[in-house]
Amino acid sequence: MDPVPTSAVLLDSLGTLLRLEPPAPRLRAELQRMGLDVAPAVAEEAIAAEIAYYYEHHTEGRDASSLAELRNRCAAVVHERLELPELSLEAARSALLAALHFEPYPDVAPALRTLRARGLRLVVASNWDSSLHDVLGRAGLASLVDGVVTSAEVGARKPERALFDAALQAAGCAASEAVHVGDSPDNDVAGALRAGLRAVLLRRAGALSAGTELAAGVPVIASLAELPALV
Repeated sequence: MDPVPTSAVLLDSLGTLLRLEPPAPRLRAELQRMGLDVAPAVAEEAIAAEIAYYYEHHTEGRDASSLAELRNRCAAVVHERLELPELSLEAARSALLAALHFEPYPDVAPALRTLRARGLRLVVASNWDSSLHDVLGRAGLASLVDGVVTSAEVGARKPERALFDAALQAAGCAASEAVHVGDSPDNDVAGALRAGLRAVLLRRAGALSAGTELAAGVPVIASLAELPALV
């Protein structure tokens, strides 16, 4: 790592701190509780369509009211794909939200505690809507970080520099004093480097895909447990 002393660690959320439990089986279970049933493939297709829509529009969930409207539109995508005439849009929204459950990876809390004990400021910098604060709270991680910056609240998504700049402001340090950790070579590593930060790539799933290129000197780790030794 660069010899410049590190004051802050910025962290991606999904794939870094949190994992999404497979939502399609949970969606089917919620529908079954309502007395409805769909084939696994139908549930998978509905969830895939919702995720694609959400990814394109998540920055529109800036606050409580705009987030509620975004969730209604996401539910409409699921409702359309399920093709269940007896399912109301409100019920589809309820089933969708119940299907989305995030859990922290086991290595996250210990690593965050170790980093904080060394006096480092920790800020989550993520492509997410404004609900990430609550998601981290339910996952038991909110008390382990010093700030949360989302693309929806900033109005820019990684790899755009504006999101990193907002996270650095929350951390109270310059880019040269911070390192960003995430699982995307483009959004996290390339974006952080262009913003003047150091970067660490987290690859929980194993080796990099063929053809993936990283800038020289970027560490690749398989667990957040490896991070304290790098910063």
